[in-house]
Amino acid sequence: MAENFLDKVYQARTADETKAIYDAWSETYDAEVAENGYATPARCAAALHALCPDSAAPILDFGCGTGLSGLALRLAGFETIDGVDLSPEMLAKAEAKSAYRSLTPITADADLPTGYSAIAAIGVIGAGAAPLAVLDRILDALEPGGLTVFSFNDHTLEDPAYQARVDALMADGTVTEHFREHGEHLPGYGLKSTVYVLEKT
Repeated sequence: MAENFLDKVYQARTADETKAIYDAWSETYDAEVAENGYATPARCAAALHALCPDSAAPILDFGCGTGLSGLALRLAGFETIDGVDLSPEMLAKAEAKSAYRSLTPITADADLPTGYSAIAAIGVIGAGAAPLAVLDRILDALEPGGLTVFSFNDHTLEDPAYQARVDALMADGTVTEHFREHGEHLPGYGLKSTVYVLEKT
């Protein structure tokens, strides 16, 4: 019987522990999230494309995992997508999907590459995954006018610091919020998420 990683992934852990669990999950990740109706990638991709309809715009898929987010971005109309992730095993699965121009392993504290019209962090920031500080690193890597699309699932939003950081970034003029919607994430698991699209000002 396949191990159920959804029952353990939302626990907070170090970057090395996070990498290890996603490496181990790589073989069954797609099947497990598909069984639970994983909806957030398509929601994020559609929200971003509505605000950035240029199909040639270069997009960085941060924390791309097995490439489900890249597939969603491509299906939404984007043609130039680069992916980065901590997990080499996840990246190998992403490469097989042929959705990306390039795929690159990164370390938890690496600077993000620049020169992108938008950076996606789909299902990446939050409990059991990347820390909240990643949102600031994404914004640092964007030029003014650049967009970021990301999601916080309900487990993550139980910690008020996540929404408070978005609110603070809007309040101090760092970003303009163009989209926010709470909706399905893993309906089979009874979990929803909020999708955001912010523009760096």
